[in-house]
Parts: sequence; structure tokens; C-alpha cells
Amino acid sequence: MILRIATRRSPLALRQAERVQALLRTRGHSCELVPMQTDGDRIFDRSLAEPAGKALFVKELEHAILEGRADLAVHSAKDVPFALPPELALCAFPEREDARDALVAPRFKIFSELPRRARVGTSSLRRWMQLLGERPDLVIVPVRGNVQTRLRRAAAADGNDRLDAVVLAFAGLRRLGLEANVTELLPVELSLPAAGQGALAIEARLGSPGETACTPLDDARTSRCVRAERAFLARVGGGCTLPIAAYAVEEGPTLWLRAVIGGRDRRGGVTLHRSEARGSAPEALGTKVAEDILDRGGLPLLDASRAQAVGLPEANHT
Repeated sequence: MILRIATRRSPLALRQAERVQALLRTRGHSCELVPMQTDGDRIFDRSLAEPAGKALFVKELEHAILEGRADLAVHSAKDVPFALPPELALCAFPEREDARDALVAPRFKIFSELPRRARVGTSSLRRWMQLLGERPDLVIVPVRGNVQTRLRRAAAADGNDRLDAVVLAFAGLRRLGLEANVTELLPVELSLPAAGQGALAIEARLGSPGETACTPLDDARTSRCVRAERAFLARVGGGCTLPIAAYAVEEGPTLWLRAVIGGRDRRGGVTLHRSEARGSAPEALGTKVAEDILDRGGLPLLDASRAQAVGLPEANHT
């Protein structure tokens, strides 16, 4: 049989799906891509921090599987909500790319050299909160569009749309062959990655040929780390459309999971709550770190974020 792989039409999504297609072909499977445009690709008039958020990039691919138009779907793991349709499962997480965030600042090169009131573009509330936590003077400008569009805005010499820097996931730039644009890889202590960042997630119907074919593509190290990060999200009840970060690494048989929850304080500034722990059971570790960070004051921040649909300030929207 020919395995049909549902994917978004964006250049990055296609590149990621082609990677999974190549892995399946090395195992003797015939595959074809089924490119689709999702609601998330169509929406440019509101922030993806609103309810539903990044799920808009996933649900139509899931519908294609459920309706028999595709056998599996390839997602960026950070876009996949922690709650899945009961008929579907994430059956594999291939080996993860570098999960760090990348700064593209052609004129200033590194984060510490950005001038006061520098205009920094990002579509991520997680990045926004952490960058402002370090540099409250920055002007964060929400940006949408594909990777190439964001890079052009950082490279522009003048104009109202010009940005002094953009921050993107390094994994996406590398997969597109655009890593030469990176002027600094941001340390995780400054910008902790989103849960699942740098990893791919393959979704298929439980018990299907798609699940059987993809299960061997699962990378044990990536799977353990991403499962811990997703367990954290599940316990706090959040996703990548809220100012939440969770990143796990292996240390021998042990996982080290770090997490951050951000929010606005009463003066309009930024408050960040952090937690970390080590353990060997991914789901238990994720739950432990989540409960600790909620006890430290994370719950009121999340509640406020949901109530406000935490978007970037309206005056900053472009």
C-alpha cells in the first residue's frame, strides 16, 4: 500500500514531511505527500495566542486521517495540543534537531548588543515574556508569515516594517538550509524552548498500517524528553500559545526538565516563575515540575493569560 502523509503546504512543513517520507522509504514503504492548507495558514488578522491557537495547524490534518484521506500526519511537535482525538496517537518522535531559539540580527549580531528600544520580531508569547524579562526596554513586534518573510524584515535597511532582530526556532532554519542567517544561538537560560521544539511528531490512527509503519521511527531519547515536556503541558493545562516553556535533556538514565511560566505583573511588566527537577519517568517528572511551578505562583499567571487571551499589546500589532 501507499502511505499518504498529510502535511501543511508551507516550505518548512513540506521539508519536515519529506524527511519522514525518506525515513519510511528506507524501510521499504511507498509514500506520497498530501499537502493541505490549514486554518492556521489562512489566518493573518488575529494572534494565534487566542483560543485554539496552534491547534489550527493540526486539526485539519487530523481530520484527513479520521476521514480516510491520509494515513498519517507530520507535525512540529510543539504545535500539537496535549489532548488528541481518542482514535489517534502520536506514534513516533524522530530524532530531535537542536531545540534552541536563534537570533537573526544582521546589524547587531548578538542579543547583548541590541540597542535600547530595539524592535525584535517574534510570534511567540513564550519568547516575548522571556526576552522582556531579560531586557524590559525592548519593543516586541508580533510577526506572522513564513520563515523567509521574517528574515527579510530583519534584513531590510529601512522602512516602517524594519526590525532590528527576529527570533525563530533554529531547527526550522536548519531544515530549510537557512542557518547561515543566524547571528546567535540563544542560551536556554535566556530563552527556554517550547515543549517539543525541534522535534517532529508523527500522528496516525491507533492500530492502523500507518501506526505500524511509523513506530520504528521513534527515537528513544527524543521520545522520553518530549513526553516529559508534554506531561508538563497537560498538567498545567497550557500549550505553546501561552507564555509557557518546558525543555528536557537526558543525563544518562535521568531526565533534567526545566520549565518557565510567564505573565504580566500589575505594573505592566513581566513576571516569570521557574521550576526544574530530575527523574527517570518522563510523565511523572513532567507532572512533578508542573505541580511545583503552579505552587510557586504559576496558576494565577496562567489564569490571567487565558482571561486576556494574552496577546502582544495591540499597539504593537503589524
